[in-house]
Amino acid sequence: MDKHHSNIEHAHGYSIYVFVWMALLILTGVTVTVAGINLGALTIAAALLIASIKSYLVLTIFMHLRLEMKAFRVFVSVAILFIIISFFLLFSDYSFLGAR
Repeated sequence: MDKHHSNIEHAHGYSIYVFVWMALLILTGVTVTVAGINLGALTIAAALLIASIKSYLVLTIFMHLRLEMKAFRVFVSVAILFIIISFFLLFSDYSFLGAR
């Protein structure tokens, strides 16, 4: 038997899955509501914030990232860091295009 699989325990039952699923549905409704409200430049920021919260819930609960080895968590963190850098560069370029 592999030594990595012997010490992994599932820390939660089915109720947490239902709770997180309901939270994801509510956050999706909030995203749709925010998209319908004219908040100006904050609309995109609010949508990205809600999407970040939803992705955190999916990564930690459904994908069991909290139970993975530290090396795997580092790889996921580096990928998220590059996504944040890409978003920053995209929106900084987009803001310069609108200034013309």
